[in-house]
Amino acid sequence: MKRRDAEAQSINAVTEAIIGAAIEVHKALGPGLLESAYEACLCHELALRKLAFRRQEPVPVIYKSVRLDCGYVLDLLVEDRVVVELKAVESLQPVHASQLLTYLRLLDKPLGLLINFRTTKLVDGVKRVANNL
Repeated sequence: MKRRDAEAQSINAVTEAIIGAAIEVHKALGPGLLESAYEACLCHELALRKLAFRRQEPVPVIYKSVRLDCGYVLDLLVEDRVVVELKAVESLQPVHASQLLTYLRLLDKPLGLLINFRTTKLVDGVKRVANNL
């Protein structure tokens, strides 16, 4: 049980750092830019915070034991544990959370963050999605 608690604390620390970095980017840029601009700036901010990440990571689909490259790509994978999907949309829709949950399942990752930069306050555009393995 202690290991699970430590793992939960660690992943919570990572998500807090990601959200803090996203807030920093949003404070500097505000809403209204393209998703790609926020992604580039967030990557810079994550690097400044010494968080390991991979950008534009392919998401393979495994179907009946066959790995298929269907062209799915997630925005960021941080510390090899947290999938981050960025949006710059009027409002988050259920399909956005479904997409993130599918990525979590395909990659066998425990947690994801959906971050919408097109909000007045960024915290209103953050949704945490758990993969209940």
